[in-house]
Amino acid sequence: MREKRPIRYALLVASASALLAFTSSCVRKSEDSSVRDRATRDGILLFGNQGEAPSIDPHLNTTINGMQVTNALMEGLIAYHPTDHNLPEPGVAKSWTHENATVWTFNLRDDARWSNGDPVTAKDFLYSVQRVLEPDFGSNNAYFFYIIKNAKAYNEGTLTDFGEVGVKAPDEHTLVFTLNGPTPHFLNIIKHQAWQPVHPPTIEAAGGMTKPDSNWTRENYVGNGPYKLKEWVVNKIISVEKNPYYWDAEKVSIKEIHFLPIDDISTEDQVFNSGRLHYQNSVPPSLIPIYQKEGDPYLRMEPWVGTYYYILNTTIPALSDSRVRRALSLAINRKAITKRILMGAPTPALEFTPLGIEGYTPPQVEGFDPNKARRLLAEAGYPNGEGFPRLQLLFNSSETHKQIAESVLQMWSSILNIKADLQNQEWKTFLETRTNLDFDIARSGWIGTWAYPDIFLNMFISGGGNNDTGWANPRYDELIELSNNEADPTKRLALLHEAEELLLAESPIIPLYHYSRVYRISPDVKGWYPKLNDNRNYKYLKLEAASPSP
Repeated sequence: MREKRPIRYALLVASASALLAFTSSCVRKSEDSSVRDRATRDGILLFGNQGEAPSIDPHLNTTINGMQVTNALMEGLIAYHPTDHNLPEPGVAKSWTHENATVWTFNLRDDARWSNGDPVTAKDFLYSVQRVLEPDFGSNNAYFFYIIKNAKAYNEGTLTDFGEVGVKAPDEHTLVFTLNGPTPHFLNIIKHQAWQPVHPPTIEAAGGMTKPDSNWTRENYVGNGPYKLKEWVVNKIISVEKNPYYWDAEKVSIKEIHFLPIDDISTEDQVFNSGRLHYQNSVPPSLIPIYQKEGDPYLRMEPWVGTYYYILNTTIPALSDSRVRRALSLAINRKAITKRILMGAPTPALEFTPLGIEGYTPPQVEGFDPNKARRLLAEAGYPNGEGFPRLQLLFNSSETHKQIAESVLQMWSSILNIKADLQNQEWKTFLETRTNLDFDIARSGWIGTWAYPDIFLNMFISGGGNNDTGWANPRYDELIELSNNEADPTKRLALLHEAEELLLAESPIIPLYHYSRVYRISPDVKGWYPKLNDNRNYKYLKLEAASPSP
């Protein structure tokens, strides 16, 4: 049998011009009609993954495109179910029990292995929880763990003995969490990447658990997921291949996944159309009605639990007054944005927590009201915009983000008589700028890893790792903490509702619209089902040619 030479799929994303100029010269035209066809036969999934992932360290990454990769390389106690966003799927934990949803005991499988062959133990998870909570490590994901007894105190440095934190490993295959109060949806919470383990010897060899800029993710990535890291070429490709030590390796069908960082959605659309992707992460809004009219067989439009919003830097004098922030919100016509720019796919958002979460009806901000917007701005000392400083609106490079920002700026100018400038940055720099509060106003988006209000509301606690607004409110913090300790599910949702009312009244954020999941995918990809949170368990995916190549 003739040996097949590997295709260098990384070339596909070297640049926009290279993408479109790239031909099937790297394959034999007599055998292949497209790169995608060849990749299907070779068992390689070509995955459009937005821009360059800022990190694939599960304890540091906060982005969707980074999490797409970590979910292939790592596995937590509970994994993502292939079809249902709510059902628990056994991961490293083969079984679990709980006492009043407060004390959770997980029994780890004895055949779980790291990608170097080492056994995965309960002590690895214990080490990983401590790493996330170490104050000197500075993980933005630490607040996810505040539901654990004494975790917040340890992370804030008021408690220095990690032994008093509510997580124990009584033996190699048993892990016990003691929470602040009953948390029935704990199994969904720990699906999040922040709860995935890391390999302690690898972390220690790279500088220890408190070294945040460690190069272990590039030089010696040891994971425990269905795949292991094969190659990472910045701005070109992150490729992963089957992990032979994975406990369920026989179920893993796809041989490799190539995560391709195509940050321009128009370019990504062209790459997909030219047969060089199986999965197109985003569709240009202007093309959605065209593809719908044509009956495009690749187009998928599904519900998605997420919100697109603006964050306001409340540490800036002009934005420190909630009346100014509310005026900016009231001056935005959300329906016009979703209809004219986004072609009606998303829904306008007057609430931060998306609609459709069972048992929860979120509060709303007031809608488009130019007169009230002008009145509030005048009350704040800026009648007809007089004396209001010229601010900047920051967004990550994208034509859609730019169009939305231009529309918002025009509304602020015509209604409030205030001016602002646009500022765009590439993805990684953009995230750093937001984290450092080196901006005035910036776009943001948040997708719920689980469908419950706390995933949206917990991040705005004072000093929270993903609270990039500078806003802090003691009553808000109190409500979130009370909700974490509340046993009654109805009362817990009521506390979260009150917290969201306060958040919207103070307006450090401006919700614009709720996402709908619009993407394109080849029928060669089997086992890909609609999911509210859109998280995939890659071991259940398969590649099979949908029809003979022309």
